[in-house]
Amino acid sequence: MNRLKDATSPYLLQHAGNPVEWFEWGPEAMAEARRRDVPILLSVGYAACHWCHVMAHESFEDAATAGLMNRYFVNVKVDREERPDIDAVYMEATQAMTGQGGWPMTVFATPDGHPFYCGTYFPRPRFQALLEAVHTAWTDQRAEVTDQGRKVVDALTGPPPALDGVPAPDEDALALAVRSLAEGYDAARGGFGGAPKFPPSMALEFLLRHHARTGDGDALAMAAHTLEAMARGGLYDQLGGGFARYSVDAEWVVPHFEKMLYDNALLARVYAHWWRLTGSPLGKRIALETCDWMLRDLRTPQGGLASALDADSEGEEGRFYVWTPDQLADVLGPDDGAYATRLFAVTGTFEHGTSVLQLPRDADDPGRYARIRAALLAARDRRVPPARDDKVVAAWNGLAVAALAECGALFDRPDLVAAAREIAGLLLDVHGSGGRLVRTSRDGAPGAHAGVLEDYADVAEGLLALHAVTGEPAHATAAGALLETVRTRFGDGAGGLYDTADDAERLFRRPQDPTDNATPSGRFAAAGALLSYAALTGSAEHREAAAAALAPARPLATEHARFAGWGLAVAEALVAGPLEIAVVGDPADERTRALHRAALLATSPGAVTTVGPPGPSGVPLLAGRPLVDGAPAAYVCRDFACRTPVTTPDDLARELRR
Repeated sequence: MNRLKDATSPYLLQHAGNPVEWFEWGPEAMAEARRRDVPILLSVGYAACHWCHVMAHESFEDAATAGLMNRYFVNVKVDREERPDIDAVYMEATQAMTGQGGWPMTVFATPDGHPFYCGTYFPRPRFQALLEAVHTAWTDQRAEVTDQGRKVVDALTGPPPALDGVPAPDEDALALAVRSLAEGYDAARGGFGGAPKFPPSMALEFLLRHHARTGDGDALAMAAHTLEAMARGGLYDQLGGGFARYSVDAEWVVPHFEKMLYDNALLARVYAHWWRLTGSPLGKRIALETCDWMLRDLRTPQGGLASALDADSEGEEGRFYVWTPDQLADVLGPDDGAYATRLFAVTGTFEHGTSVLQLPRDADDPGRYARIRAALLAARDRRVPPARDDKVVAAWNGLAVAALAECGALFDRPDLVAAAREIAGLLLDVHGSGGRLVRTSRDGAPGAHAGVLEDYADVAEGLLALHAVTGEPAHATAAGALLETVRTRFGDGAGGLYDTADDAERLFRRPQDPTDNATPSGRFAAAGALLSYAALTGSAEHREAAAAALAPARPLATEHARFAGWGLAVAEALVAGPLEIAVVGDPADERTRALHRAALLATSPGAVTTVGPPGPSGVPLLAGRPLVDGAPAAYVCRDFACRTPVTTPDDLARELRR
């Protein structure tokens, strides 16, 4: 019996019609494996995963393969986006056993959940042979199999590297991190390393902050070149906005077409920060188009943002996005079609003579470009779109709140700020209760799985960014409640943080990975939110907790800086202060709004801003800050020690450059 029909995960529901007798993860599956005395076959993936679809079609929809799975194993399906804790511990085992990882992840485990053989995608003939081989080994070599499982668990559950007393990265360590990134930098094409290339959002944020603090031209050059290359290549959707998951080549031309909320939330914010630092028109355009794409294509009826769009449509990866010269001419006519073919570098180099659209340089005729882009987008909207994974993930929506709030404020788009407020409300009302979070919701109903560290940290980060833009104390208060849960439920007793709470389900090990992946690590994200909250409230305890959480970034800075980008970015804020900017005045007063905007334009790393009228507000940074001769005023502070207040945006800008 396939038990996935009542699942809430769209990924699990994709498999509800398989002939495989799937279980969801849980005690029922473990008990059944013990009762039958057979191993668990754990399959982990996510809804937008292309190779997950391939393996599903080849093997899980095949009656003969399903028969082997059902006869020899208890089969468990897991959505990695819904259960990142399960994904983390078994991915660690997969990488330890095979030297690599990916999805779909295929794990054979004892009924106690101890992994003894791991892999990723298997073509059907090889998968069938593997099923037979594992069954034979379990039947005839049980002692060796279970011993292998124990050895894997023992190796993975040993003590982590000692970081007691290791300080957060200082100025020297941050400079070394820039040099480490430069060693892997692709000077010809931007980005780091070779193919495949993933958008290095966190590393770019670090480089921008480092330049802002030090004036390091190399840091800015690496960031700017990479940001432009990604925005002009096929990785970016030149018609609809938004970025694909990664580029399969080193030139950013050929994307893996799935589009993830987390990538786009992080990238929208980085492009906005590039504009704030340099005034780049491209940075502004990409930030706004990416925000517009998130709201147009991912927004749910409840006001949250869905997780992802699939790579495939009509059974083919990328079909929705690619064009031939003839298709362009059919939509635009011969003259505009030929112009669009040149403008978007359509050379027919993909399958069936198609190409993804690129924009190697800005159009020489902006009006013609806008008209052509609108016509092509309208025509593309008539195609069969990719499927959407419509579950709402707390962490990724928290990242989106930060991006939408900041882009809305920086680019005078109150609709984006309003969307950020609505998402924040959903997170607090549906996902949150009593300072606790659930990981996902769908159709306005909370999921069954507890939030992990990144959920608390990223939602707190989003709420603090929203507070900076709106001055609404409730957002800061809610962030504080989440961070209190982080401090009391996730700590390891030595300044570090686990990825799951102390009352979460116990797996064969408690995950604790400080490194960034596609999103900031929970630990580094928590450090950033703790540091911002400390600057807003004057809490030494939160500042100390932030510094302790940054300890792994120091050893990573010299050799693996790409995997500590968010931690290094937070460390830049720690070294810079961060600056604390209190704008005091009536929010309806144009003078207050002008000071507030100047504050939000601050490029000092991690600068924290609040705004509100004089008098009690519940925001400590505003306390005791009066008007100046009856006029709105801005106070620039560090560690709650403030300089002389200023009353004009120009004077505030000068103070922020000091």
